[in-house]
Amino acid sequence: MSHDTKESAIGVAWTGASGLAYGVRLVDILLNAGRDVNLVVSSAVSQTAPVELDLTVEGIVERLGSMGPGELRVYGRTEFTSPMASGSAQGGSLVIIPCSMGTVGRIAAGTSETLLLRAADVCLKERRQLIIVPRETPLATHHLENLTKLSSMGVLVMPASPGFYHRPTSPGDLVDFMVQRVCDHLGVDVDLAPRWGEE
Repeated sequence: MSHDTKESAIGVAWTGASGLAYGVRLVDILLNAGRDVNLVVSSAVSQTAPVELDLTVEGIVERLGSMGPGELRVYGRTEFTSPMASGSAQGGSLVIIPCSMGTVGRIAAGTSETLLLRAADVCLKERRQLIIVPRETPLATHHLENLTKLSSMGVLVMPASPGFYHRPTSPGDLVDFMVQRVCDHLGVDVDLAPRWGEE
C-alpha cells in the first residue's frame, strides 16, 4: 500500500519514567493494527529498559521492527530533521508513554531541546492530539500544576492507572487495559481487555 493512501503515522515517545512496558506494548499493538509509528526515545530509557524488561533499547526496537504490517521508524533524540520536528510536515498524534514528570515540566515550559520535546511542542502549536501517560506517585504540587497547565492547553492526561473490574490475572492484563484506552483515543480499534458492561 502506498503511503499517500495511509493514515498519518502515530508518534510515540518513551521517557525514563517507570512503566516502559506500556510504551512497548502500544507500539506493538499499533504496528499489528497496520499503523506506521514514528518512535523517539529519551536517553534515560537505556537505564530503565534493562531493569524493567531485561532488554536493551536496541533489543526492544529490533524485536518491534519485525512486528508489522505497520512500519516502525526510529529517530534519534536530537534528530531535528525528523518530520516530527516541524509543523509543516503532515503529522499525526503523539503519545508520550510513559511520561516522566521532568518531561511534563519541560513540555509545559516549551523548552524543545530534544526531538521528543520539540515534537510535543509541534503538537501544541498545531493543535494536534497530544496524549501523555504519566506514571509517578505521589504527585508533588508542582507536578499537579504542570499537568493542569498541559491539560488547559489541550493535552490529554491519561495516568497509568488501570482498572480492575476486568479482573486482571497478570501484569500484562493491566498494561493492555491502559494501551486499549490510549488506542480508543487514537481511533485505533483494538480488543485487548473486556470493557465495562461486557461479559
